Amino acid sequence: MKYVTTIDGQEFEIEVVDEKHVRIGERLLEVDFQAVSGQPVFSLILDGKSYESFVYQNEDDWDVLLRGRQYQVKVEDEREKRLKAATGGGGALGGEFQLKAPMPGLVVSVLVEEGQEVKKGQVLLILESMKMQNELKSPRDGIVGRVRVNAGESVEQRQTLLSVQ
Repeated sequence: MKYVTTIDGQEFEIEVVDEKHVRIGERLLEVDFQAVSGQPVFSLILDGKSYESFVYQNEDDWDVLLRGRQYQVKVEDEREKRLKAATGGGGALGGEFQLKAPMPGLVVSVLVEEGQEVKKGQVLLILESMKMQNELKSPRDGIVGRVRVNAGESVEQRQTLLSVQ
């Protein structure tokens, strides 16, 4: 099955060849991807290199925290994407985006304030979890709405931290 995967605005064509192999563009990669103890934590072995990731699903996409960076990932199968394009569906980001904690942790710092203009990819806050500091970034240009947390606060997974309009 082929998928079109959009990661932070960049599209990749991914084909699941079998349980242990995927093709990204022209590259065939050996993959082992396993959930760890029913948590949103996954073990990923990609061509012999080991990674730990946190993955959780939003309404329309996925948030993936890998090596201290958070990515917004949208996955569509090839047919679904073609159908949306043919019917004029898809596209514009609109409305309010709610930044939620990808895992429980401690807010180390909030780098923006309400009413501040932000650019796509700009670090909004730093969340520490499992002794790692993770930069949570804006998925798009906008204005910071309500900031719901302060530095030093503990947060739960999926807790809303702030919004971008």
